Amino acid sequence: MMPFTRALLVAGLLLGAQAAHAAETVTVFAAASLKNAIDNAGKAFTARTGAEIKASYAASSALARQIESGAPADLFASADLEWMDYLARKNLIKADSRVNLLNNRLVVVAPKESAAAEVAFTAEGFAKALGPDGRLATGEVNSVPVGKYAKAGFETLGLWGTIQPRLAQADNVRAALALVSRGEAPLGVVYESDARSDPGVKVVGVFPEGSHPPVVYPFALTLEAKGEAGAQFLDFLKSAAGRPFFEAQGFTVIAKP
Repeated sequence: MMPFTRALLVAGLLLGAQAAHAAETVTVFAAASLKNAIDNAGKAFTARTGAEIKASYAASSALARQIESGAPADLFASADLEWMDYLARKNLIKADSRVNLLNNRLVVVAPKESAAAEVAFTAEGFAKALGPDGRLATGEVNSVPVGKYAKAGFETLGLWGTIQPRLAQADNVRAALALVSRGEAPLGVVYESDARSDPGVKVVGVFPEGSHPPVVYPFALTLEAKGEAGAQFLDFLKSAAGRPFFEAQGFTVIAKP
């Protein structure tokens, strides 16, 4: 083979390999509260590597069950430990990739134009803020992480009996946030990061520390993850380069780079 011909062949193979990597897609199943951070981090990762990030956002419970049913995901990011544990027990994640990456805070929000400035964590405080007919929006309390955290917090504070009949339970935290932002619910319980994402709401209360289990976000590659880009994206999210995308949304990064 002539040197020039050989050089053209090598160049063609290299270009082909680069194109294959550029075309690689990472499918991320992530808790709804992660949308802004993952979207922004994904754009930065694509600019660096050419690999496309395709994200699906919903309640962690719904996403875990979709993965269990065979949905093609490379990376799962849960808003609580329970749903990651659920997949781990079924051997549907790569255990050595699992990392507790983030913390968040549970807050009470009201519409931006609401007269409520601060809601006291008492039966009287919530009754006043909700009014005679108002509902408190949060996630479904038996499966959606934000709803489970909210229920635990209200139980610890002795308020569950007061709050339970007034709940508007949503499929995920962003749906609950939207009910408050649109003025359809006078109060909601969401994460601090969600409150920051929507200019239509304001924080009127922060759950006391210790009133509910810590809000922890574990990330892991699924057992069916293909190619290298999924692991590379997870490494990027854990790195110093990924940290600002989470911190800008109000998360606390707990994993070490």
